Amino acid sequence: MAQRIATYAEFWPYYLREHADPVTRRVHVLGTVLGAGLFLVGLLTGRWWLMLAGVVSGYLFAWVSHMTIERNRPATFTYPLWSLGSDLRMAGLYLTGRLDEELRRAGIR
Repeated sequence: MAQRIATYAEFWPYYLREHADPVTRRVHVLGTVLGAGLFLVGLLTGRWWLMLAGVVSGYLFAWVSHMTIERNRPATFTYPLWSLGSDLRMAGLYLTGRLDEELRRAGIR
């Protein structure tokens, strides 16, 4: 992406297009759910290493899927907070069956 994105409203469709392959989205959701779960358990139990494992696992799943499936650069490197929020948003929409409409709006199948 050559031009910097100025608003989250512009970023969200870009983020979805960077996750156009359904396998990438599934891997991201798996990593996000696993990572959030580990982080939450670590937070509740005071085990910092579980919190760290949650962060590492979430990003590991995402970055590996970008390298092996989408073959693009993760948005995290340029837009870290928007990317994290979008990972959580995409996972929530996926798990509640509401992601398809967002994908259509972003021009994905």
